[in-house]
Amino acid sequence: MNPAAWLGALMIGLSLGLTGAGGSIITLPVLVYLAHVPPAEAVGLSLLVVGAAAAAGAIQRWKAGDFHPRAALMFAGAGMAGAAVGARFTRMVAPEVLMVIFAGLMLVVALRMLLSRDGETTMAAECKPFRCLAAGGAVGILTGFIGVGGGFLLMPALVKFARLPLRIATGTSLAVIAFNSAAGFAAHFHDGPTDWKLAGLFSTLAVAGSIAGNRLAARLPVKRLRQGFAAMVLLTGAWVLWQNLA
Repeated sequence: MNPAAWLGALMIGLSLGLTGAGGSIITLPVLVYLAHVPPAEAVGLSLLVVGAAAAAGAIQRWKAGDFHPRAALMFAGAGMAGAAVGARFTRMVAPEVLMVIFAGLMLVVALRMLLSRDGETTMAAECKPFRCLAAGGAVGILTGFIGVGGGFLLMPALVKFARLPLRIATGTSLAVIAFNSAAGFAAHFHDGPTDWKLAGLFSTLAVAGSIAGNRLAARLPVKRLRQGFAAMVLLTGAWVLWQNLA
């Protein structure tokens, strides 16, 4: 595996640790274009890598008290069921079409992150069953379909539907991502052979990045880092789209 792929694995974990979102969106292109994993196999592998990094970050956030158990249980329970459903659609889509869909999602997410004006909620945290389960299930379907942890959707969903402060939403998001990714990986397990050596190396680097990101989160301007990451996602998405449509 080339050094660019190693750096990509670290960036996946670093972004997850810093913001509770974003790292998973670059995992699939890193695996496909830098580690040369076929798209159909990369979906399941990306879920394993993202899940490992998110779990490491979630443990750190839980110890720091940045965690909401009720919201995590509702979003994760619905999300795991949704991931199993979403995985069935992956097998119905050609690899080239899957990458085009993924690139389009990257562009949408990047623009949203660049234009986002996140702010602290002033309402008390409240995760009502219907709205939290529905939001969690929708994110889970996307997780299973294209191999993303869904943090870029979970963060605003946790703030809006569970009314969580940003810091608590970040820790809760990481826990939900870990569970959703585990369910998605299990659903994709029989799609093709898993390169366990590559999976172990990628996961180790992503976990290291996640731990470092968590430690830096309280010291750095996360909003500016998120905007810089969004710019990178925008450029990557445009490049993936050009590669598959040119």
